[in-house]
Amino acid sequence: MKIQLIRNATLWLEYGGLNILVDPMLMDAESMPAFPNTPNELRNPRVDLPETETDYLKPDLLIVTHTHPDHWDEAAASQLQKGIPLLCQPGDEPIFIKAGFTDVTPVDVKHEHHSVQFSRTSGQHGTGEIGKRMGKVSGFVLEADGEPVTYIAGDTIWCDEPAAAIKQYKPEVIVVNAGGARFLQGDPITMDGPDVAAVKHAAPSAHLIAVHMDAINHCMTTRADLAAYLAKEQPEDKVLIPMDGESFEF
Repeated sequence: MKIQLIRNATLWLEYGGLNILVDPMLMDAESMPAFPNTPNELRNPRVDLPETETDYLKPDLLIVTHTHPDHWDEAAASQLQKGIPLLCQPGDEPIFIKAGFTDVTPVDVKHEHHSVQFSRTSGQHGTGEIGKRMGKVSGFVLEADGEPVTYIAGDTIWCDEPAAAIKQYKPEVIVVNAGGARFLQGDPITMDGPDVAAVKHAAPSAHLIAVHMDAINHCMTTRADLAAYLAKEQPEDKVLIPMDGESFEF
């Protein structure tokens, strides 16, 4: 398999014969205001899309873990072809149908597409009242013959749900959304350094990839912050922290 970070949580996967685009946020830099009630007023995204040879506008399949605007935006809705099959969490399908997409599948538990099995997982997009307000989020586990079991955790903190997914599926590749995103009040709503370290502790033999950094105004944990924390706390455990456009093969 090949996995490429496009920007933020937008991923390109070549897996089981499919080209898969995950959580496309395709708007130009600074097209959107800062998220409200966050530590700064910087416009989003913080950076442009990277230059890459990957034609990410022509995937075989779309996966959208949830529809917050840093995971699905108007640019994606307008630029992507409407007949591309799209997997989402139950309850989100009216958004894609309204946008004109004609092959939308809400995945409750499992779904198979061209010999690749997709299992939906859950998570917690924060704690307490803020976590409730952030709404439902999902992740997906990919399985196919000859490919490593791959877990895309989505926008979740470290909690019972990703721990259960790791125990159940025993993924060989894990992608977590780091960045320690937060509002002025409350705890982080995506993984920070200690959360990423906890994932690595739970799956020490897996290839762990941390994304969702340096692109959105309320993501307070930068790539440099995460690398420094992990070097201090777990110097023997390698976590991959890709730059935009960077790819890995497993």
